[in-house]
Amino acid sequence: MYSPGMIYLLDGLNLFFGETYFLSFYLFLLATAGTNKAASSGTSLNTRKLDEETDVLAHERVPSELKKNIMQARLDKKMTQSQLAQLINEKPQIVQEYESGKAIPNQQIITKLERVLGVKLRGKK
Repeated sequence: MYSPGMIYLLDGLNLFFGETYFLSFYLFLLATAGTNKAASSGTSLNTRKLDEETDVLAHERVPSELKKNIMQARLDKKMTQSQLAQLINEKPQIVQEYESGKAIPNQQIITKLERVLGVKLRGKK
């Protein structure tokens, strides 16, 4: 279990500190052999904290009122989603995500939609 050098070290401790210290140190080495208490003790604490965490985190999505306003304004102008996307220099998928409520609101895109559609989409009308 221990190398010859370790045995000489333990014998030297016995001579220097006395038999009581040597015995307690040797028992400590035997008890902790093969374990890494420093690495495992913090892990279980962190794991427990993560398990107790109850916050549900989600990104803000386009409100239903905004998505209805975008769709209504686009239909009033007789535009397709692709045409609107081209006018605001975005992909058609962006317009589709806004109208379906799946997009994460971006104020720059909403401003471009307001400018092209000629309506105020946020705040009071």
